[in-house]
Amino acid sequence: MGSPQSAVVTKNRETSEPVSHFLVSQQLGQTLMAIGLLGLGVLALRYGDFAMVWQPVPEWLPARHAVADASGVLMLLLGLGLLFRTTASLSARVLFPYLILWACLKLPAIFVAPQIEGVWLGLGELTLLLAGGWTLFCRVVEVSPTSRFRFLAGESGMRAARIMFGLSAIPVGLSHLFYSKATADFVPAWLPYRMGWAYLTGVGQIAVGLGVLFSILPWLAAAAEAGMITCFTLLVWLPAILRAPKERLNWTAFFISWIIGAAAWIVAQNVWRERQLSK
Repeated sequence: MGSPQSAVVTKNRETSEPVSHFLVSQQLGQTLMAIGLLGLGVLALRYGDFAMVWQPVPEWLPARHAVADASGVLMLLLGLGLLFRTTASLSARVLFPYLILWACLKLPAIFVAPQIEGVWLGLGELTLLLAGGWTLFCRVVEVSPTSRFRFLAGESGMRAARIMFGLSAIPVGLSHLFYSKATADFVPAWLPYRMGWAYLTGVGQIAVGLGVLFSILPWLAAAAEAGMITCFTLLVWLPAILRAPKERLNWTAFFISWIIGAAAWIVAQNVWRERQLSK
């Protein structure tokens, strides 16, 4: 794989930013996203199934296991594609509609039980992921000016993805308040005031959403969200895997949390990039 630092310096059509600097700015979040896709792909093939509650594919779907295997292969290919500069654009082009489909699987529950906050939590987690994939799409895919989908790319797409990110963080934060006892149970036992951490992270995620939506220190807000999700992944689900390495739920939750954190880092990196360009 070619190093971003050794890339030939050309100009990005939209921003006139050197491509070498652009690739460096994408490296962390994009690589984390790739690792998450690879992990979920391996799990899909290992169990012949989707990512449990995060991919609520109906049981009556014909050839469900075959579709799950195909989904696993697709995630492996997308993850590998994101790791290489020559295939990143194609991978992002395919990943974006795939994440849209994934998020849409949560929509029926919204219509059936809109009064349940947990339903909005499930959708919020997947639209956070989608916001990261959309941001990546806007940065690595060139869309023709004559394309009917050009509104999804470029700066207009970036703004829409950022709004989606901000809106998505709010129900995730509210879930920490609605289900504070369950959230506190996830806090490592060695941390004091476990209920306090549940409320603090809930309020923090709501503040993150509002900060991104209203452009109040948006880079700091997005980075705080990415940091919280990353800490949750490493402090909750990694120890769970070490305690019970054969438990499928632990591995699935780890990689879902990982890839959502990666999406948040992608958004944060690109908000930071725009801030630097505006100086």
